[in-house]
Amino acid sequence: MQRRRPRGAAKCKREVENGSGRGGRFLAKHEKGSEAMGETKEKKGFFRRLVEGLSKTRDNIVSGIDAIFSGFSSIDEEFYEEIEEILIMGDLGVNATQAILENLKKKVKEEKIKEPAACKELLIRSIKEQMDVGETAYRFENETSVVLVIGVNGVGKTTSVGKLAGKLKAQGKKVVLAAADTFRAAAGEQLGEWAHRAGVDLIGGQEGADPAAVIYDAVAAAKARKADVLLCDTAGRLHNKKNLMEELKKINRILEKEFPQAFRETLVVLDGTTGQNALAQAREFSQVAEITGIILTKLDGTAKGGIAVAIQSELGIPVKYIGVGESIDDLQKFDSQEFVNALFNVQQEGED
Repeated sequence: MQRRRPRGAAKCKREVENGSGRGGRFLAKHEKGSEAMGETKEKKGFFRRLVEGLSKTRDNIVSGIDAIFSGFSSIDEEFYEEIEEILIMGDLGVNATQAILENLKKKVKEEKIKEPAACKELLIRSIKEQMDVGETAYRFENETSVVLVIGVNGVGKTTSVGKLAGKLKAQGKKVVLAAADTFRAAAGEQLGEWAHRAGVDLIGGQEGADPAAVIYDAVAAAKARKADVLLCDTAGRLHNKKNLMEELKKINRILEKEFPQAFRETLVVLDGTTGQNALAQAREFSQVAEITGIILTKLDGTAKGGIAVAIQSELGIPVKYIGVGESIDDLQKFDSQEFVNALFNVQQEGED
């Protein structure tokens, strides 16, 4: 005997499948909730990895600062000099350290602080203010854009380009990759693997090709495919500054002529483990290109994470992304609040 289906069962099934009806609305709401929970979980996970990655920097800076706060009985010039020495030794740089100390002294005076131990929260606030990049730092995400990424061999440049492509694709952006680092062996092949993983189109990749020609082809492809972002992996041979400058000039001429309406972003990738050498590289790159932001990689396990503060202060170039590992989720937008909280191991809201 054939069982009869309950009245309205077919309609209910259709509603759930096409997203209408209470069942479908519940599923849609559940999926959105799951996405939000996933983002929160990813953010928490990244914060924990950042706390772990900055442990050596923390040992280098924070333990010394804590000793000063507990060792001094009054706030005097020697107290500030000791903090200054710790910050400079921690790769924060002279300019950033002076700005942080001036801000700290001003806050101590305004809030009439007498006890050294009460200065720690003020110091943390001063460092955060020194590093804030502002909301306009990621304007390229909301416009048709060309992002040039430069950096010397070994800093994680091509990997960072691949991760950034994956993150933009996950935001619903249409991305085209240009493999214009044609002088490094296997760079195109490496970027091809990232393009496949991220599910984005790749133009170029042939070793020895003219980088400017690759950019020309990539611009044509980006326009034809109505891409939101053209992400270009370009070379960065600092040992031959003249050639690099000429190469970037050619690329810029092509972009100005063929894609004048596109918003332009130029990011330089720096290895966080190299400390002051990273600052020197950023300074040299800024002489040959108009750098708009920094991707700071390999912060997991370095004692020189303070360089993130120094770069921003010394050169006026914001750190826009930081990397603490190998996966796509290990590259995140730079958040000064989160970075300084991780550095001082301050528990974030919602962390347990």
